[in-house]
Formats: sequence, structure tokens, C-alpha cells
Amino acid sequence: MARDKILIKDLLVRGYIGFQPWEIEKKQDICINLVLFTDVRRAGETDSVADALNYKTITKQIIAYVEDENTRHNLVESLATAIARICIEGGADAVRVRVEKPGALRFARSVGVEIERTREDFAGSLAGGSA
Repeated sequence: MARDKILIKDLLVRGYIGFQPWEIEKKQDICINLVLFTDVRRAGETDSVADALNYKTITKQIIAYVEDENTRHNLVESLATAIARICIEGGADAVRVRVEKPGALRFARSVGVEIERTREDFAGSLAGGSA
């Protein structure tokens, strides 16, 4: 697996997350941090966008997914897994996803979860059925 990294820090989106009655009815701020693991050697050598992982497209897909009125997750763990899948389907070899709910706990800046996933974690469900 490539150990090169693309970092996306503090992507702030609004979506439905939680299981309390007020959380189900009102969008909340959600902060997302990503580390996309991919091999950037070819892009580094050619300086061609065609040889690079398109992190702009991945980010747009994440924003569209989280902010969609029909996307609802009870748990940050579930949302983090869905975001990881988007990143892997977008071409990352592996991803570290941190999802935080700012202000979810009194006296805490945020509460969140951080997960790491690889292509193998989604191998049975990716387009084409294999990694």
C-alpha cells in the first residue's frame, strides 16, 4: 500500500447525525478530517492532473452525501464508515477518517471518532466486486 498522503483538514458540513429527537429534526455542524493514502509518485513526476487522485471530486461527493436531506446517521461511527467508502470508491488505497460533532458534549469542543479503512475492507461491495 502506498504511504503517500493527501490531507484534507476541517471540512465543515451540515447534516443529520444523532438519535435524540432534536438531532433527527435539525441539521448540525459536522467536522471531517481525511488522510487519503495513495501513490503520488506518477503525478509528482508528470505534473499531470490525470495522474493524480482527484481529491476535489471526493470532497464534493462527501459534501453532497452528508448534506443530502435523505442522509441520516444515528452514530458518527456509521457516518465515518460511509465517508471512508466514498474515499475508497474515489480511488484512495486507504483512508483515515475523523468525524466530529462540535459542541455535542457540554464542556467539550467536540466529540468524534477516527477510523482507518482500506480497499480490502470494502472489497465485497465495491463496483465490480473486487479491489
